[in-house]
Amino acid sequence: MRLPLIATSLVLLLSACTWVQMAPEAGGVRVLAPGAAPADCEKRGDVTVSVKDSVAFYERNALRVRDELETLARNEAPGIQANAVQPLGDPADGAQRFAAYRCSGR
Repeated sequence: MRLPLIATSLVLLLSACTWVQMAPEAGGVRVLAPGAAPADCEKRGDVTVSVKDSVAFYERNALRVRDELETLARNEAPGIQANAVQPLGDPADGAQRFAAYRCSGR
């Protein structure tokens, strides 16, 4: 009887955790709304990121997964001299692609 209770508690505890931390240099990277490429920006490349979207039989919260994917994309942007990222589609199976841009005046 205790084992199912412990397992359930562990899953709930893990689901509340934030797995991805923002890198210090990613704090200035903006997330642009999906859609057309911004006019005042130079495309620096694409970034594909992924996180666990499920743990064993438990599906993680979709909003939390999306937030972590954005954080990972922001973490990658400074490495290609980008200061903005824009999702190129919705997350699928814990992965998502972003366009990375260097925008002027920001």
